[in-house]
Amino acid sequence: MKLFLSKRELKLKRKRVIMMVACMAVLLAGYIIFTWPKKVQPEAPTVIVAPAEKGDVEIYGEYVGRIRAQQFVEVRARVEGYLESMLFAEGTYVTKNQVLFVINRDQYSAKADKARAQLKKDEAQALKAKRDLERIRPLYAQNAASQLDLDNAQAAYETAEASVAMSQADLDQAELELGYTLVRSPLSGHISERNVDLGTLVGPGGKSLLATVVKSDTVLVDFSMTALDYLKSKERNIEIGRQDSSRSWQPNITITLADNTVYPYKGYVDFAEPQVDPQTGTFSVRAEMPNPNRVLLPGQFTKVKLLLDVREGAVAVPQKAVTIEKGGAYIFVMRRDSTVEKRFIELGPEFGNNWVIERGLIAGEQVVTEGFHKLTPGMKVRPQAPAPKKEDDERQSDSLNKKSASKSSEPAASENKAKDNKPVK
Repeated sequence: MKLFLSKRELKLKRKRVIMMVACMAVLLAGYIIFTWPKKVQPEAPTVIVAPAEKGDVEIYGEYVGRIRAQQFVEVRARVEGYLESMLFAEGTYVTKNQVLFVINRDQYSAKADKARAQLKKDEAQALKAKRDLERIRPLYAQNAASQLDLDNAQAAYETAEASVAMSQADLDQAELELGYTLVRSPLSGHISERNVDLGTLVGPGGKSLLATVVKSDTVLVDFSMTALDYLKSKERNIEIGRQDSSRSWQPNITITLADNTVYPYKGYVDFAEPQVDPQTGTFSVRAEMPNPNRVLLPGQFTKVKLLLDVREGAVAVPQKAVTIEKGGAYIFVMRRDSTVEKRFIELGPEFGNNWVIERGLIAGEQVVTEGFHKLTPGMKVRPQAPAPKKEDDERQSDSLNKKSASKSSEPAASENKAKDNKPVK
């Protein structure tokens, strides 16, 4: 057994050790490389983008209005007497000059007859005085009658003519009062219930209000606007309550009924109060609206939606895409390279769920509508189009149902045709 190794053997042994160490170092380095946690690049966030739309935007204001009849007339007795009859059904439609009530006519008929008789008497006196005057004149010319006789005859004739005129006026007055015993409707409309019973003394000494007639085929809608609305309309060069033929639109209103349905007809503003109430800071506005089916009843309250302005060619974005801070309002706009830009904008009026953008945005630019809370300027994003609306889905489903129904009906129709084409035995 050798106690000492030769130089050659020592060199070989060293090489083996070095190779073993080197192999272990390579294995350790590979293990470290493959097992060491790598730095993961963050994925681009997914956002919903939509193009900024351009079009005509209608700006509305909402107010509380009250319905008022276009005409509301009280039917009153103009002469005193006992009410004899009523010639209408309560709550029905009556026409202009239709007889509604009849007051006892006996007293006024007798008064008219007396005035007529007095007129005939005065006319006879006037005729006699005229003949006397015609006889006196030739006698006076022949010096057969004095000047006094002629003057007396002339005065008698003129007095008789005046009596005729007075009697004619009395007859006219008596016939007018007789005509008032037939109480007529002053306009066409719906009449209320009667306020007096038959046999009641009506007129100047009794109850004069008999009923009311309401013309409601056209109604008036009264509502109040603020002084701020007035100033804004002035800025847009719009006169509320005046029709302007130079505009392609006119201030019109739509109203919502108590059951939250929209009334199918539109009304147009025809009057605005020229002064502001200092206690409320508002001014009254009136619109006229058709009511052919009497759906709108005078006195009821309703929601009024007034068209204040039409912005032609306005750029608009959804309200949810806009962030408002102390420094102003801003949105995130996606560039062509899918990076986002934080852009400050100037807001205009709002309509529906959208904002009108006055400055800072061009139509067609891609605006981030959802997911912008996790963005920073210059970040790369993965855009997605907004989900289709429910209305579009319903339309698509309806069209698919119609197509499937038509397809299912085709084989049935073909079978029927085949049955019809079979020879009859």
